[in-house]
This record gives sequence, C-alpha cells and structure tokens, in this order.
Amino acid sequence: MRILVAPDKFKGTLSAAQAAEAIAAGLLLHDPTLAVTVQPLADGGEGTAELLTQATNGQFFTATVADPLSRSVEARYGLSGDGSTAFVEMAEASGLHRLSTFERNPLRTSTFGTGELLRAVLDRNVRTIVLCIGGSATNDGGTGLAAALGWEFRDEAGNAVEPVGGSLERIASVSDKNVDPRLRTVRILVACDVDNPLYGPNGAAPVYGPQKGADAGMVERLDHGLRQLADVVAAHSGQDLAQEPGSGAAGGTGFGARVFLKAELQSGVAIVSQYLQLEQKVRDADLILTGEGKIDSQTLSGKLIGGLTALARQQQVPVAAFCGRLALSEAEVSQLGLVAATAITPDGMRYDDAVRRAPMLLSAAAYAFIRNWVSS
Repeated sequence: MRILVAPDKFKGTLSAAQAAEAIAAGLLLHDPTLAVTVQPLADGGEGTAELLTQATNGQFFTATVADPLSRSVEARYGLSGDGSTAFVEMAEASGLHRLSTFERNPLRTSTFGTGELLRAVLDRNVRTIVLCIGGSATNDGGTGLAAALGWEFRDEAGNAVEPVGGSLERIASVSDKNVDPRLRTVRILVACDVDNPLYGPNGAAPVYGPQKGADAGMVERLDHGLRQLADVVAAHSGQDLAQEPGSGAAGGTGFGARVFLKAELQSGVAIVSQYLQLEQKVRDADLILTGEGKIDSQTLSGKLIGGLTALARQQQVPVAAFCGRLALSEAEVSQLGLVAATAITPDGMRYDDAVRRAPMLLSAAAYAFIRNWVSS
C-alpha cells in the first residue's frame, strides 16, 4: 500500500514536518513494509514560504522591518534557487505571534512591516512574488503595506492618515502618485486560504477580529472602517472588489493586495500544489493521511484539507485526517471529502499535556487508524 502523509501544521503544537513524521512513525510501527511518502503541506499560512523555498532549492534572507506595533524586528523571506521568485510570509513582519496577549489590538496594528519586506524583495530584482497572508495581527485593509510602498491616505482636511485599523474610518482619499514603480514590473500572487469578503457579517472584522484582540465595539468600528476604505477605493479606481472571495483575508490584506499591489489572489493550496507537484503525488497514492490542529467550519471554507480532498477526489484516492480538536459532525466530515476524521486528544486531557504529548498521540492515532483500515 502506498500512503501519502501530507498534513498541515498543528498550530502552536507541531510543525507540518513534525506532524508528518509522527504520522509516518505510527504507520511504520504497524507495518514497516508500507510505502510511505512524507510531504508536509501549507495553505498560505505560516510555514508556506519555507516549504516553497525548499521546493525550489532556494535560500533565506532577512530584513529589518516594523512589527505590527512599529517596533524593529528581523523578518525572513525566501528566494528561489534561480533568483526569479521571492516567497514572503506576512506573519514574519505582521504576525500575531509578534505580540503578547496584552498587546493584541487591531485598532493599533499595521501591515507596514510587510510592505517593507516587499520593498526588500523588490531590491532583489525578482520577477514573481508569492505573498502568503495567513497569521496576521492586523485589520488595516492592507493600507500599511501600501503606505510602505508609496501609497498615501488622507482625511477630509488633507492630513495624512496613519495606516492602522483604527484610522480606516477617517480615510477620505487615496493617492498613488508616489508608488514604487517597481511594482509594475513584478507579478504578485497572494496565497489566500479563506474566501471571506472584506466587510459584513462574514467579513474580516467579525470573523477574525476577536482572535486578534478585538471586542464587540472594536469589531463594529473596524468593519465600518473597512466599508469606508472600500468606498474610497471604489471612487478612486472605479473598482469595487470588497465582496470578492478572499478580500477579507488577513484583516483585509486580500483586498489591499488586489487594489494597491495589483496582485492576483489564488488558493494557497493551489499554489503549494503547483510548486510541490502535489497532483502527481496524489495520483501515485492508494491512501492519503492529512491533518491540522483543528478541523471546524473554517476547514470547509478553503483550508488545506478541503483543497487536498478536492484533488484526491479527482483521482478517487481516499483521504483521512487527524486533528487536535474535531468540531464537525459526521455529515460535515463527509461533505469535506474525508473518509474519517480523528481527534487525537483524549477527552478530559489538559491542553498543556496534549501539547507535550502531541507526537505520541498522533503516532498512536495513525497506528490505530491503519490497523483498522487494513482489517476492514
């Protein structure tokens, strides 16, 4: 039996590579003769740039940029082996992991550092930039990264508006007269793992604002600000992209990248699949085992597992998944295209214990699954 082990990260617990190794260990403990292929995956979130850099025999570089609260940090980006493509993760500069719990406030955070990272990449004379926008601490509609590249935002009185979430509602005009001209010479692909619109009940602020530190009042204000930004941009450019799927990704950075960078939004899974030649690996498998930290309603909206099962369905290859927490019904698991989904954390186990024992729990779950699969 040929088994493709292709998980995402278990966020805060295991990297995708560590998860893949744990699953493979459980399989081979059951039967050392199994033909197991390990391929860690990502869907546009943290870890994607590293996977793509490695897949292209590239190397990493660092640049000094602003974190979400404008403090200087060292952020990393990847460059393909032939030097033609850069792989940039928004989380490197503007990620939630850059902030303590008490510092999380999307009214104050900015994507400016991500723009600075893009500027450093432009200095490398690349032809293509893959921008991975998962894991952000921001809700500024991409105004921060745009400002770092020369876009200007002003209020009714003509004063400059700081590109943070709390200032969006004050923006009355935008200007591109000082935009970095090198943006016209590169193709920018945005790896986007969600399909939310910019604003509204399913928009950036209501859906993702709370995990970035926003209370109900902040969410309302941020959502209003994103509406204001969309209106101003539409008046400036004649483009109304606010309701396009993915515009609400990363606090509206999906929208900002489309408008200010002229970027193309693509499925993170599709981009990763192309670079890793995933379709061929799926075709060569008899069974696929995947997983992520939590399988829930967001998994149904463009996350990695959904993309992988869609690819596997074309080849009629069954897919099963492991997770730390399962929050879908059996019907929803089937709707996702999985033959099974297994939560590896025993009922009642403390979170700290589950994190510490995650490799063992995942290996044990893989062992139990393959034993039952083979015997069924």
